[in-house]
Amino acid sequence: MERVWGRVVGPAGPGPYVADSLLALIAAGVAVWSVYQDATARPWWIYLLAVATALALPWRRRGPLTVLALATTPSLVISAVAHSANPQVPLAAVIALYTVAERSSDRVRWSVLAVVVAGNVLGTHSPNGALFSLLTSVGTFVFGSLVRAQRQLARVQAERAREAGERAASDAARAVAEERARIAREMHDILAHAVSLMVIQAEAGPVVVRGDPDRAIRTFDTIADAGRDAMVQLRRVLGVLKDPEADRQLAPQPRLSELADVAERVRGAGLRVELELPEDRRALPADVEAAAYRIVQEALTNTVKHAGADRAAIRVRRAGEVLEVVVSDNGRGVPTTVDRTVGGWSGGRGLVGIRERATACGGRAEAGPGPEGRGFLVSARLPLGAGAMEGVGG
Repeated sequence: MERVWGRVVGPAGPGPYVADSLLALIAAGVAVWSVYQDATARPWWIYLLAVATALALPWRRRGPLTVLALATTPSLVISAVAHSANPQVPLAAVIALYTVAERSSDRVRWSVLAVVVAGNVLGTHSPNGALFSLLTSVGTFVFGSLVRAQRQLARVQAERAREAGERAASDAARAVAEERARIAREMHDILAHAVSLMVIQAEAGPVVVRGDPDRAIRTFDTIADAGRDAMVQLRRVLGVLKDPEADRQLAPQPRLSELADVAERVRGAGLRVELELPEDRRALPADVEAAAYRIVQEALTNTVKHAGADRAAIRVRRAGEVLEVVVSDNGRGVPTTVDRTVGGWSGGRGLVGIRERATACGGRAEAGPGPEGRGFLVSARLPLGAGAMEGVGG
């Protein structure tokens, strides 16, 4: 019994059929009371017609127009044979007309309104009665139309909220993917550079440890310096990961001035490095400096690992509103793992990361053979933006 009652009433209160059945009982009671209160005694079938005006109301939501016809037909019969027995406000017809205005299509709604208005004007015996009927029917129609508009507005707002939620979820997923890609680039650049130098120095250590102890000491010092630098930079990345509220823009970023240490460590690996940096670096945006640092670091890592070069040149200079970064070497040229594609050179994770870092700053990067096909060259142009120019002007 409780299960059946739960289905009828529902978790949020009475269901639509229960509520509409109660309305039908009230409308039938009003119609029967009007017949009973009439000055003239009416036969039993008039009472039956009065009840019939409300019988279809429980199904008004499923067939508004049909229910309106079933509600008004008995009322019209009563009006024709016993006009005074009709209630002043035919409640069943009013409810049915409201449902048509609220739920039916525009074509049905306006057609019904036209028929109702014509019926009120032509079928009422007095001007006052016609005016009252018009106010009742038109007012009911307007009220139903207002409820219809509110429901449509609520549906539109709910759809917009759903779309906004989907966009927010998509933006959050994209932000997570971008952050993961950024962290992957940072980890790759830090570890690839440090590990490459450490491996090369460690492989050379056994060769020089007996014949040239001083050089062996410098080799191990280079390994230690590379490891310490990697630890410092990893702490930068991991510090942001440990604090979800931390702004990655506020995290310590590598600066161009630190490239001197990078060049020195690479020199320890046996590669002669020439370094040219811009004299005034105070007004450079931090993200541009960090991108330039990582581009140079990755280019040197590729030179150490793949180029077989003994000399590399780094040139970072400011050209108006652009920071130009060029790293070249005199090695064997394009690595065998690098394939030419449309729009530039593709290769391993490092070259992809170089292009991604340049693009993230609104710039571009290119990689390929050096002049006349000798060596390898990486170049990038990074826009400084309005913020840098304001800093210079101030």
